[in-house]
Amino acid sequence: MTLPCSSIYTSAAMEDKKPLTYKDAGVDIEAGERLVNSIKRHATLTARPEVLAGIGGFAALFSLAGKEYCHPVLVSATDGVGTKLKIAQMMGKHDTVGIDLVAMSANDLVCLGAEPLFFLDYFATGHLDLTVAEEVIKGVAEGCRRAGCALVGGETAEMPDFYPPGEYDLAGFMVGLVEKEKIIDGSRIAPGDSIVGLASSGLHSNGYSLARQILFHHRGYSPQSYLPGLGISLGEELLRPTKIYVRTILELRERFVVKGVAHITGGGLSGNLPRILPSGCGALLRWGSWVVPPIFLLLQQEGNVSSGEMRRVFNLGIGMALVLSPAEAQQAVEAVRSGGDEAWIIGEVVAGDKVVHFTE
Repeated sequence: MTLPCSSIYTSAAMEDKKPLTYKDAGVDIEAGERLVNSIKRHATLTARPEVLAGIGGFAALFSLAGKEYCHPVLVSATDGVGTKLKIAQMMGKHDTVGIDLVAMSANDLVCLGAEPLFFLDYFATGHLDLTVAEEVIKGVAEGCRRAGCALVGGETAEMPDFYPPGEYDLAGFMVGLVEKEKIIDGSRIAPGDSIVGLASSGLHSNGYSLARQILFHHRGYSPQSYLPGLGISLGEELLRPTKIYVRTILELRERFVVKGVAHITGGGLSGNLPRILPSGCGALLRWGSWVVPPIFLLLQQEGNVSSGEMRRVFNLGIGMALVLSPAEAQQAVEAVRSGGDEAWIIGEVVAGDKVVHFTE
């Protein structure tokens, strides 16, 4: 027998129970609203005049009016931070992974010569801890400031039972702009060109699954451990934020003919340089021509990792690789150094089939 609809809501069993709310199910709408108000404060630090509407609406508005482009091309990128988040959660330190989140997309975007315009983030957790979330978003805003783009919005997802207590995940989305004729696509790279490496700040946001396996599971260290050569705790070293190269590369593009730019992420130099090499070109890198930070030497020693594996997992001290003519390469290195950063000529383009070789 089918009960009348009214019977569903007036049964004696229901009358004896407290009405359930979304908060009882684990989602705190009011906390989410408070976080949005906090995000607005941090977003103001990244403001650009082109932003017509941002945080708090259903979508953001960004005007391209006034941009002096003949053939403007929009460029997009998306990425996350990976298991580096585990280190932040182990350390209880959440104010730098937001910088990493922005850096991963910004550094991809600038490989094409694009200026970052705006960024959106996605923060997902099982239970929304306002203190943790605001620290993360504060880092996102700082990353946007360093990249010169606006933080225009994002999404905070509180999903009970989906993530273990204390854990969260991040994703980021960036849009940039480049004049079509100024796109850096690697098509002009030729044998004989020089490869310039820009120094990384450490592991950046790649290889952390192997790094954690070596240091915490295999060797039994903790984030608070102090190991020879680092000068800071292991956790602090692993949380060094990814360097953002946007301003450096855009300035170099204005002064020199930058033929190609490779962001050295997962896959290392061996896996990322070939992505910009045209057919018939390979790369020969001179091992020892740049300074490898101590953390990489430590990882190789503690994990007994082969040189080949190190080269295809980690950046080994090179965050970006640029291809220029031999006549301009040294000038570009000096320009980077005059700006307070480090760079080296680390090799050259050779005839080959998109393979990277190392000389010892």
